[in-house]
Amino acid sequence: MNEWLTDFGMFLAQVLSLVVIGGLVVAVVVKARGEVGERTRLRIEELNTNREYRRRRLTMAASEPGERKRLLKGFRKDDKSRGRRGRKGKAEPRQTVWVLDFHGDLRASATGRLGEEVSALLDAADEGDEVVIRLESAGGLVHAYGLAAAELDRLREAGLRTTVCVDKVAASGGYLMACVADQLRAAPFAVLGSIGVVAQLPNVHRLLKRHDIDVELLTAGRYKRTLTVFGENTEEGREKFREDLEGIHELFKRYVAERRRHLDIEAVATGEVWYGSEALEKGLVDALGTSEAYLAERMKDARVIGLKLEPKRKLGERLGMAVSRGVERAVERGLEVLDASRWQKR
Repeated sequence: MNEWLTDFGMFLAQVLSLVVIGGLVVAVVVKARGEVGERTRLRIEELNTNREYRRRRLTMAASEPGERKRLLKGFRKDDKSRGRRGRKGKAEPRQTVWVLDFHGDLRASATGRLGEEVSALLDAADEGDEVVIRLESAGGLVHAYGLAAAELDRLREAGLRTTVCVDKVAASGGYLMACVADQLRAAPFAVLGSIGVVAQLPNVHRLLKRHDIDVELLTAGRYKRTLTVFGENTEEGREKFREDLEGIHELFKRYVAERRRHLDIEAVATGEVWYGSEALEKGLVDALGTSEAYLAERMKDARVIGLKLEPKRKLGERLGMAVSRGVERAVERGLEVLDASRWQKR
C-alpha cells in the first residue's frame, strides 16, 4: 500500500511539473509577442437568461423524481418555440435595460472605467432603452466625483432614461452622482445625503517653533496658499479657506437643485445623512426598493443586460491570483473548522 502511494505521489508531481513548465512556456511566448490589442475586455451578462436558468434548476430540485422528465421536455419545447419565433421574425421587440456598476472610493478611481463603459453603451443603445446604475459610494474628492457625475450626465444628454439604485450608501460625492438619474431608488436602510463639504489638515507650527525649526513658505499670489501644515496660519487665511469651502458647497447645491427641481435644497444641504425611508420623505429619492427587486421587475417586460469592462491580466497575474484565492479559501476553511470544533460534543 505504501509503495502504491509513493508511485501515485510521484505521478502527481510529474503532472504538476508538466503543467508548470507548460505555463512558463505560454508566458514566455506571450511576453515575446508583446501585448497587442485591447488592454481591457468587455464582459456581457444576460441577466434574464441567468434568472431563467436558476428558476428551472430550483423547479427541478423541488419536483418529484417522476416529474423531472416531463419538466425537461417542457423546457426544451419552450426553447424551441422561442427559437422558431425569433427565426421567423415574429418575436416582439423588447426594451433593453443596460446595467452598470460603480463602487466608489475616496478618489473615485473607477471613473475612467465608467467613462469607457458609458461610451461603449452609447454606441449600442437604442432610443427608449434604460440604463440602471447600481451605485455605492460614501464620497471623496470634489473634482474626482464631479468628473464621475459628468460621465453619467452623458447618458441623459443622449436621451437615455437613467435609474440609479442605491443599496448601501450614496453620500456626498456619491449623492452628487446619484442625483443625475431620472429615477433614484434606494433600499430602506441605505444612507443618502451628506450634501456638504469638509476639509481638515493638521498644523505642527507650534511643535516646530518649540524646537527652533523655521519653515519658509514663499508664494506668488495673495491666496496661493491659505492654510498650511508647517507654517503659522493667519485669520485671513482661515477666512479665505472658509470662503472657498462655501463656494464649493454652493456649486454642489446648485448641481443637485438643477437635477432634482422639486427638492428643498436648503433644507437638505446641511451635511446630514438620512436612511432610505427618511430620504424618501425629504425628496432625496423617488422610491424605495433594492436593485435586485427592481431588475427582477424589469425582466418581466425587458431584456436586462449587465456590462462591465475588466482589465486583461497577464498569465502570471492570473496564476498569482488563483494561488492567492486558493490559499485564502484554505485559511478560511481552516478557521471555520476550528470555530466549529468549539461546538462539537466531546
